Amino acid sequence: MIVSVASGKGGTGKTTVSASLTTIWDGPVLAVDLDVEEPNLHLFLRPTIEESQRAYIKIPVVDESKCTYCGTCSDLCQFKAISVVNKLVLTFPEMCHGCGGCIAICPEKAISEGKRELGEISWGGAGNAGFLMGRLRIGEAMSPPLMRQVKARLDKMIAKDPQDAIIDAPPGVSCPAVNAVIDSDVIILVTEPTPFGLYDFQLAWEAFCPLNKPMGAVVNRAGLGNDQIYNFCQDKGLPVLAEIPFDRAIAEAYARGQIITEVSGRIEQIFIDLRDGIRDLAERHGSREAAYA
Repeated sequence: MIVSVASGKGGTGKTTVSASLTTIWDGPVLAVDLDVEEPNLHLFLRPTIEESQRAYIKIPVVDESKCTYCGTCSDLCQFKAISVVNKLVLTFPEMCHGCGGCIAICPEKAISEGKRELGEISWGGAGNAGFLMGRLRIGEAMSPPLMRQVKARLDKMIAKDPQDAIIDAPPGVSCPAVNAVIDSDVIILVTEPTPFGLYDFQLAWEAFCPLNKPMGAVVNRAGLGNDQIYNFCQDKGLPVLAEIPFDRAIAEAYARGQIITEVSGRIEQIFIDLRDGIRDLAERHGSREAAYA
């Protein structure tokens, strides 16, 4: 089972939930940080990195001695990473999404495959859990291609050693967030009971609903703000699987880089119940799909 922990905005406690779930998971589990622009799951899990590799994206390299300047490649590229101006071919590697379409479509075979560095993929172990993360190169704007390579590594690790995975997804509802959760079995949305929290939570729910994945909510800093989050969840049939109290001890533990399940037995039990709720949610969704098959 792959569980993605997502949020409509940053700062809701998504990484806190991901790290805490990892520590109480009672079976083989792999913690994955897909927030490649700003990875911080490792700050809490403190993994031992065993291997790393550079990640690259393929980009077009044009041999103008073969080029007839027909413009076929330019017409195809919706990102304008390659353009033909009179007798000049311009490439913009930073805009290239690495689809390889221009290489495949060139009638003169004048375009070959080059590469550009995206960032780094690292993996290892964190206590009883496995660990996998991506880190985008400084100044790099293309996070989805790196995320796809991290997910490819995840598939290989699961195929070699069957285990569950907990994904710390990027915040928000843009392409990186959708890319992170699209292959998940369950999506957990972390929010807080404030007006900003509600607004971004609604955006996340609307963005991920078309994926037809079972979703549940975790309310962080429960006791702060109002009941609008709960009313929204009730209206949409979205189960609230856990409430993390608005507690100074939790904030202090977070500031020290501690996993909050270490604060007290009560907090640990909240995450044990969350784990069981996630499994129940996945099971009920699977049963429902089987009934309509």
